[in-house]
Amino acid sequence: MRPRPPFRSSPRPRRRGARAALALSALTALTTSAVPATAATTGSAGHCARQAQLRVPGAEHQQSACLDELTTAGTVASGHTDPADWAGLTPKDLAVPSGVPGIQIDGYFPDTSTTNHGWQHDAQFVIRLPDRWNGGLVVAGTPGNREQYANDRAIADAVLARGYAYAATDKGTTGLAFHRDGKAPGDAIAEWNDRVTQLTRAARAVVAQRYHRPPARTLATGMSNGGYLVRWQLENHPELYDGGVDWEGTLWRTDGPNLLDFLPKAMRAYPVYAAGGEGAEAAREQLHAAGFPAGSEFLWPYHHKVYWDLTQRLYREELDPGFDGPTEAGTPYCLPGTPACDADYDYATRPEEVRRAVAKIALTGRIGKPLITLHGTLDTLLPIGEDSDVYARMVREAGRGALHRYYRVEGGTHTDSLVDVFPDRLRPLSPCYRTAFTALEGWLTKGHRPPASGTVAQPAGQDPVTLANVCALDTTKAAGTPS
Repeated sequence: MRPRPPFRSSPRPRRRGARAALALSALTALTTSAVPATAATTGSAGHCARQAQLRVPGAEHQQSACLDELTTAGTVASGHTDPADWAGLTPKDLAVPSGVPGIQIDGYFPDTSTTNHGWQHDAQFVIRLPDRWNGGLVVAGTPGNREQYANDRAIADAVLARGYAYAATDKGTTGLAFHRDGKAPGDAIAEWNDRVTQLTRAARAVVAQRYHRPPARTLATGMSNGGYLVRWQLENHPELYDGGVDWEGTLWRTDGPNLLDFLPKAMRAYPVYAAGGEGAEAAREQLHAAGFPAGSEFLWPYHHKVYWDLTQRLYREELDPGFDGPTEAGTPYCLPGTPACDADYDYATRPEEVRRAVAKIALTGRIGKPLITLHGTLDTLLPIGEDSDVYARMVREAGRGALHRYYRVEGGTHTDSLVDVFPDRLRPLSPCYRTAFTALEGWLTKGHRPPASGTVAQPAGQDPVTLANVCALDTTKAAGTPS
C-alpha cells in the first residue's frame, strides 16, 4: 500500500488523469553540500528550530512536522508526499537528492470547494523549510489538475537540495471536476492564479518567522499549467518575485492560439489518420497544420488515448459550458457530426462570452521580472509552435525581450515518463529545467546572463542515466528560435 501522509483523515481517490499535463552546471548529484552550514544560512540554530512558533498567515488549518528528510528520498517513506501526485512526470533515472532535514507544514486556506478528499477541502498547500537555508524561496503551482505534491520529484527535490525554502499549492481546485468550482466560466482557472499569489505572500511571512529575515529572492516555477502560473504571476505580480522558470507553460490568449483551437483539430483528424487508407495522408497534414510537428507521429496514439479528448472536454467545460448544454464535459470520443461533439468544436465561431471567460486568464507577455522558458520540440499536448513560440513573440512585442530567455529543447515532449518508453527518440526536460534554474540563479545573483535564446540540440549516444541528469542549454549547435 502506498504510504499516506499521517495527517490525512481519509484516503484519496485514485485519479485517472487530466495530466495536461546554459552551458552552466549539470545537476547530476544534488546534495546540500552546495549550501554551507553557517549561521547566516541556518537563521537560528538547531534542527527544526522555531517549529512551534510558525504560523501560516490566512491558513484555516495547518500541521507541522520535523523531518530528517524533506526530499522524496525521505518523504515517500514518512508519508509526507504522495507519489501518485507526481507519477509520470519524470524519467525513472532522474537522481534523487538527499540530506535535507527541516520542517514541513501542510494545511489549507479557507475555500468553499471540497474536491480534494484527503481533508475534504481544497486550497491545500505544503511549505518546506530546510535547516540549512540559502536565503531563497521557491513557489510552485501544480501541473494538470494534480495536488500540491505534484512537483516534488521534478522541482522540489532539486531546489530543496540547493537550500531553498519551498512552497506549493493545489491551486484551489484539483481533479477532473475542477470546472465545477466558481460562479462563472473561467473562475476556477482564475482562482489558480489567486492561490499562487496567496501562498507566495504567506510563505514569505513563514520564511521570515523561521529564519528571522525575509527571503533574499523569491522565484516562481512550474510545468504545464504550473508554467502558465509562472507567466501570469510575473505579468501581474512582479513585485512578489525576483524571477521565474516556465517549463512548457500553457498559453491562454483571447484570440488564440489556445488549446481550444488545436485539440479539436487533432480529435477530428487523428481517427482518419489512424485508420489508414484513403484520407490518411490528408489527415496527417491536418494534424501538422494544427501544430503537431512532423516527427511526432509516434506519440499521437498515446495522446489520442490519454490527453487530447479529456483535456479538450474539461477545459472547454470550464470556459464554454454552454456548448453542450446540460451535458457535463461533453461525450468522450464522439465522432464528428454527433450533436455537441467536442471534435467539432470551433473556438473562432463561439459567442463573445467565451472570449470574456478566456480574458479572465489570458496572458499578455508583459513580464516584469526575468523569466526562462523551456519547451520540448516534440510536445504533443501543447505543441511548441502554438504555445511557447507564440509566448516568446508576445514577450518581445511587449518590449520585455531583455527579461526573457527561451530554449526550444529538441526531442523533448510534454511528460518525461515517455522518455522511458521511447529512449531512442526522446530526451527528458527534467535536467534541462534544473540547469535553467541554476542559470536563473546566476542571472539574478551574479549578473551572469544566460546564453541567447535558441534551440538546444538533442544529444546523441548518451546513456539513459546521463541523459536523465545532464543538460547543457547550449544553443550554438542548432538552429535559432523561430521568429
